[in-house]
Amino acid sequence: MKSDLPIAQSPQFLAKNHPLASLAQELIIRGFSRRTIQSYLSHNQRFLDWLGKSAKEATSQDIKDYLLYLKSQNYSNTSLNSVISSLKFYYRQILQRKLFFDIRRPKKEKFLPTVLTKSEIIKIINCVHNLKHKLLLSLLYGSGLRVSEVVKIKISHLDLSSKSLLVKDAKGNKDRYTLLSGISIKLLNLYLPKLPSAGQYLFSGQSGESHLSQRSAQKIFDNALKKSSIKKSASCHSLRHSFATHLLESGVDIRYIQKLLGHSSIKTTEVYTKVARNFLDNIKSPLD
Repeated sequence: MKSDLPIAQSPQFLAKNHPLASLAQELIIRGFSRRTIQSYLSHNQRFLDWLGKSAKEATSQDIKDYLLYLKSQNYSNTSLNSVISSLKFYYRQILQRKLFFDIRRPKKEKFLPTVLTKSEIIKIINCVHNLKHKLLLSLLYGSGLRVSEVVKIKISHLDLSSKSLLVKDAKGNKDRYTLLSGISIKLLNLYLPKLPSAGQYLFSGQSGESHLSQRSAQKIFDNALKKSSIKKSASCHSLRHSFATHLLESGVDIRYIQKLLGHSSIKTTEVYTKVARNFLDNIKSPLD
């Protein structure tokens, strides 16, 4: 949908005769994020479309057959786990059906995040001449933001004097503060005077009424990466990964990094210990 409202709030899903109306209502009432609501509804709708019968007629074997079908479509284990979570919530929490007692989750893949070097990131940012785009990229890396967070920054969230940024309604509906780099502040001082006085979003969309879309932000990064001639397979999220890794390599306590990233569990942050390379500098090969 083009609207900023959750997909569940469209008449389609809120209509009483829609099979997923009760799911949509429950997700909204419980305060699930827009992204989670979209994911749960779309996964359940796809399953019903594939199944060809009502949710009340679905069996545990139907769910297994569907997961096997998705696996044949090259779904990753991570994607399958997302499907299982979506279906499980609907059939167990809403319909009170016990269909998952013998359905086991696939093992999660343990891929290391793509990390760019500092020189590569500077090259990516410097090859962009559009001030708005340059600022967006600098915030993704310099403040360690998710793409969903950077597009929703409001001017009121900025505190240039304390070099801090308030991240509102982040993943898990949580707020946090993170850093504002000196480079981002310099760009902001050039960029802010150009914005309309009535605007609230730092990065507005084409209409000017809402914020820039995540897809547009990713396209900005993709174009900059291509222009830089860097051959790594990277995305906007790679800048956030690089932020965390470079802080860890510079000696920042991992618990502070956890807070800056907004991770609920330290285990999520610990993945960066596997890609930080500074520990190699102090270790010599036995061959030497």
